[in-house]
Amino acid sequence: MAHRVVVVGGGIAGLAAAHRLTELSRERGEAIDLTLLEARERLGGTIATEHTQGFLIEAGPDSFISEKPWALALAERVGLGTRLVRTDDRFRRIYVLRAGHLLPLPDGFQLLAPARFWPLVSSRLFSWPGKLRMAMDLALPRRIGAEDESLGSFVRRRLGVEALERVAQPLVAGIYTADPDTLSLAATMPRFLEMERTHRSLILALWRAARPAEGVSGARWSLFVTFADGMEEFTRALADRLPPGSVRLKERVVGLRREGARWRVGLADGSSVDADAVIVGAEAHQAARMVRDLDPSLAHLLEAIPYASSATVTLAYRREEIAHPLDGFGFVVPRIEQRPLLACTFSSVKYPGRAPAGHVLLRVFLGGALDEGILKEDDERMLAIVKAQLKELLGVTAPPLLSRVHRYPASMAQYLVGHLGTVAAIETRVAQLPGLALAGSAYHGVGISDCVHSGEDAAARALEALAT
Repeated sequence: MAHRVVVVGGGIAGLAAAHRLTELSRERGEAIDLTLLEARERLGGTIATEHTQGFLIEAGPDSFISEKPWALALAERVGLGTRLVRTDDRFRRIYVLRAGHLLPLPDGFQLLAPARFWPLVSSRLFSWPGKLRMAMDLALPRRIGAEDESLGSFVRRRLGVEALERVAQPLVAGIYTADPDTLSLAATMPRFLEMERTHRSLILALWRAARPAEGVSGARWSLFVTFADGMEEFTRALADRLPPGSVRLKERVVGLRREGARWRVGLADGSSVDADAVIVGAEAHQAARMVRDLDPSLAHLLEAIPYASSATVTLAYRREEIAHPLDGFGFVVPRIEQRPLLACTFSSVKYPGRAPAGHVLLRVFLGGALDEGILKEDDERMLAIVKAQLKELLGVTAPPLLSRVHRYPASMAQYLVGHLGTVAAIETRVAQLPGLALAGSAYHGVGISDCVHSGEDAAARALEALAT
């Protein structure tokens, strides 16, 4: 008799979990009865792609990181390997706003620290005192102690205030929409923590890592990759490979209950679905609501993971209507500039096929943990703010040919100091509930590849629980 497995949530983590369940069941010759419950009327979560007037508009994530293997491997397995698109490496430059001017981030600067000497020395982005303070990292001792440290504290301690305010803060805001002074270094940038432990100096560690090894060829993929027809191509391919009839849309889960050796998944309409195992791929605050009656302590731990809200505004222009050369992937805006923008991606420069010839597609990011107030503005006002900023910063001389505003309320998990301890406590509680697994961006990474890994790992754990 087939075991019944219910996946709650049809975002990328839930889809990856459901797809992996079908893969593993085939590989092991173990039949399962799969049901995926999604509260909304469509699958994909924040991933959604619109094609209009020759433009390709991403409502949510526009790419994923190739260095983490899980999304890339899954794309290959579902037949999308030939659909992958890399960035145009001619325009790998990122600009940073300083005093109203867009200045290039020095070549070799890797998120928090410089990996090359002369580009840093010649950069106008930092003052000479700021450059000298960064150079002190070469002589500073490594930190003693194992307690979690905020990313802001780490950068301030190793590289100085200017490195934090001018580069680390805006780049981190672009990834996590977070305040670096509350963000856990160990949970978000463990690579840099390990650099200090192993090499003492971040700059030395990056310099050593940048040395080319003999016989090593160039990477097949750029750091960021996407799909020719947009990110929705990925979620659609996963959904198409699920068993017929396994997906149920507009089915909101309100609670989970354990009845003997089985689970009962309660739905908003008062009905329920019985299961032998349940994977919850929803946000932590939604998962907390589902398990509150089942395990109040687990619900409390899940609620301890806060979320930030953000928005994007996408605009299309004719190329001649923008004075800036657009010779980069976009720009970031430090908080100290006191602007309402977090960043702007030159989407049609970064990836091919995003705009018709002679046109440009731009995507602006707003909100986040440091400026959630801007989301109180209506779409018209938000659009007016963005247009005014782009006119000043990029020299835009005409109204957009089209525009889209997308909002993401409480959608970005914030990995605060102590996050790894919270996740460990959550996993301890979940381990005491046989047949329950959690997946998603709240736990071990917010990126697409992290979510794929989370979903696939949850699928493997659910099947292991059924085998015991």
